[in-house]
Amino acid sequence: MQKNHFEVPVTVKTGNEGDSKVLSSPREASDYLLNGWQGKRSAKHRAALQACHDAVSSGKPAMTARRAFVAAAREADLLVSDKVPG
Repeated sequence: MQKNHFEVPVTVKTGNEGDSKVLSSPREASDYLLNGWQGKRSAKHRAALQACHDAVSSGKPAMTARRAFVAAAREADLLVSDKVPG
């Protein structure tokens, strides 16, 4: 898989009841953190945003951004799945 994509996509809740969105890259996760986030903007949210920014702009590992994003989404109860489907 490309360096700038998550090996395993992350599924999160959207603002619409029962709907979810699959995020496959640090760029998509960053957009969600900035524009779709329904939870508290906590320290984990800020850390995830920074990690995603670093992955997009500085070439840092997408896995690091994914890990930070999953932690923030789990804390905000927005995580649907971070596992391989099937």
